[in-house]
Amino acid sequence: MGRKTILLLIVGALGAYYVYTPLPDNIEEPWKLMWVTTCLKTITHLGHFAELLGISNSMDITGFFMSIQEVPPTSDENVTVMETTFNNVPVRIYLPKRKSETLRRGLFYVHGGGWCMGSAAFFDIDFLSRRTAVILDAVVVSTNYRLAPEHHFPSQFEDVYNALKWFLSRDVLDKYGVDPERIGISGESAGGNLAAAVTQQLIDDPDVKIKLKTQSLIYPALQSLDLDLPSYRENSNFLGLTKSFVVKLWSGYFTTDRSLEKAMFFNQHVPVESSHLFKFVNWSSLLPEKFKKGHFYNSPTYGNSKLAKKYPGFLDVRAAPLLADDNILRNLPLTYVITCQYDVLRDDGIMYVTRLQNAGVKVTHNHIEDGFHGALVYRGFKIGYRIENQYMSWLSENL
Repeated sequence: MGRKTILLLIVGALGAYYVYTPLPDNIEEPWKLMWVTTCLKTITHLGHFAELLGISNSMDITGFFMSIQEVPPTSDENVTVMETTFNNVPVRIYLPKRKSETLRRGLFYVHGGGWCMGSAAFFDIDFLSRRTAVILDAVVVSTNYRLAPEHHFPSQFEDVYNALKWFLSRDVLDKYGVDPERIGISGESAGGNLAAAVTQQLIDDPDVKIKLKTQSLIYPALQSLDLDLPSYRENSNFLGLTKSFVVKLWSGYFTTDRSLEKAMFFNQHVPVESSHLFKFVNWSSLLPEKFKKGHFYNSPTYGNSKLAKKYPGFLDVRAAPLLADDNILRNLPLTYVITCQYDVLRDDGIMYVTRLQNAGVKVTHNHIEDGFHGALVYRGFKIGYRIENQYMSWLSENL
């Protein structure tokens, strides 16, 4: 056997090792998922390498490669697409072209990306917004917001909130032909976090007279107090969204100080004086038995108060909607929550479902047994179309 052949075998073996990851038997199209994950993993590794060399922050590099997915606001035979600003926040608007004798429903959409990546212009988000506008005959507003690491909490929250308030004004709704009684908000991942947070904030805002009819939260991130949930334990190294990456995104939402990231990873970042907040995220009482699966609840290990005083955002209900008091929750609109079995964020969504139900809110929970984080917006996956159909069906019936 020649040297070239041996070298080729070695390269092939290393390539297969890099790409291949064992997956649960019920995962559909496993090789497609492995390929997408390999692309994401490569981008992430390039970002880490650039940071080690001192070229740039890893998230900046990752965001740069992700921005290649952006597409222009191109209208087609079904939808007019335009870009504008709502209260100085850039948004992309999708208006159905077919004539309507009545006012249309409206959907305010918040993209994901861990508060540091993503855009309304991303191909997958643009595609979903077009589909939503056509299928529901709805006016869709897909908002942008400032991103970390240049901007930290509460900048992202404030941008989404200010854009939403602008949209909910009577003049703007009249301009775009939106029925003020049929407006919903939706978001996925970090966008689900922002959607849930601004929906809570609207409740007691005296300046907002028009309220939301629905909220749709797609595998949302809803708290960073306890990162030792069963879903984190079971999926800590699952393709696409690992625990270490989620911790990096959560800490990056608040600061570039790596000491917070380290404390979060070991679940030692909440100070003892904030111990009362754990009752809102105690999975031993908030998760149904099927999701506990023999896991045992670990009492919190309290961290240094200095971190919480320096970066209080992770204890703020605007960043962690699961910390909301029941008095707020009971006034929330009709809610739809999607969770995926193979997702570190799974239990955040499930605990929110339990808390909303306990508060008397009407909730539809769609748990995807063979789902994984990002499944809805990964174009070309059969599971993505399946989830999309369920999502559109719920919106069609309830918005």
